[in-house]
Amino acid sequence: MKIAIEGCMHGDLDKVYQTLKLIESQNGTKIDLLLCCGDFQAVRNERDMESLNVPLKFREMKSFWKYYSGREIAPVPTIFIGGNHEASNYLWELYYGGYVAPNIYFLGFSGVIKFGNIRIGGLSGIYNARNYRTGHHERAPYNESSIRSVYHVREYDVHKLMQVEEPIDIFLSHDWPVGITDCGNWKQLVRYKPYFEKEIQEKTLGSKAAAQLLEKLRPAYWFSAHLHCKFSAVVQHGEGGPLTKFLALDKCLPRRKFLQVIEIESEPGPYEIQYDEEWLAITRKFNSIFPLTFKNANFGATQLEMEDCRQLVSSRLRERGTKPFEFTQTAPPFDPTQSDPNGSFSGCPRNPQTESLLQLLELPYLLDSTSESREGRYSPSAAQIIERGSFVHNSEEIPIDDVDESELEEADDVDTKKE
Repeated sequence: MKIAIEGCMHGDLDKVYQTLKLIESQNGTKIDLLLCCGDFQAVRNERDMESLNVPLKFREMKSFWKYYSGREIAPVPTIFIGGNHEASNYLWELYYGGYVAPNIYFLGFSGVIKFGNIRIGGLSGIYNARNYRTGHHERAPYNESSIRSVYHVREYDVHKLMQVEEPIDIFLSHDWPVGITDCGNWKQLVRYKPYFEKEIQEKTLGSKAAAQLLEKLRPAYWFSAHLHCKFSAVVQHGEGGPLTKFLALDKCLPRRKFLQVIEIESEPGPYEIQYDEEWLAITRKFNSIFPLTFKNANFGATQLEMEDCRQLVSSRLRERGTKPFEFTQTAPPFDPTQSDPNGSFSGCPRNPQTESLLQLLELPYLLDSTSESREGRYSPSAAQIIERGSFVHNSEEIPIDDVDESELEEADDVDTKKE
């Protein structure tokens, strides 16, 4: 299976897919899957930009709306996590994961999904110690504070990932696991990014939550973005333990290392995105303590047994199948021929994918700020519906080919080193 990994998308889907087509043409090969490590910017229309935390001068539609509207179709299955520049109102509709457009799947605020027999996990957002132990209290329309805190990683989502016991092949995070620079050539990194050195020395560059997950999950590959540079490392989990190959990539700009292609062993295709049974069982077990205010979850208050959750999920997936629920529009797409006729932001509708998944798992819908939906649903039919192991220094490079597309048109962007 050939997998392309992209760093920060920043809404430039057209450019990334064009580059993938160029790779396939030049190498006579077919890429089976695209993974994006955050800042995807699934902006459907002008109102979504009100939930995008970027300076006004950097707010532009880019190209996602074409794929949301159906004008374009992603040429390769695409899976992504959220970063710190997202249409947070839209991603909240799909907190548990789901299709943001045909063939483009959001992994959720935390999640595990299968592509063929390859198991892919991910954690959206970036780490911020101040908000880590709070609940998901933010609701659109966001204010100056909540538009930033909404994408901060929460302990609840990390705790669920810490329950995963079955092997993970690939893991995605937006910011890097703290300490990962000890496992690669950090001196070369600081020659390119000298202002990283102080944080590297103080062990503050990166995410403590991601480091905790790296030690627990020990995936074969871990991919990140956020710091807008390429960096590779190899993590040795304890003496004689398994290895994790880490790679961070840049944003989509000319002469930048934003894309990498790897080939991993897998069952023969064709491949498709599928729900993961263990992850859905974890989702069911911990949904009763989903923290929706400033208060953190009470992790000792879960009443369901994992074995019972697993049996229910297994039974339901046998009956229904493992393919995720189909994409449905929940807001009108951008129309470049006219200005937004619907005014400013008016709320987050319930996404039918989320409702269907929760019904499958026999769980209540909790994402509204009240027990009832704040907004009537847009009808598409109207428009046509660190306990184990330790880091060991190893500067081995991951033996996979770079893609540096120098012919892409230069574009303005904003540096996202940190908050």
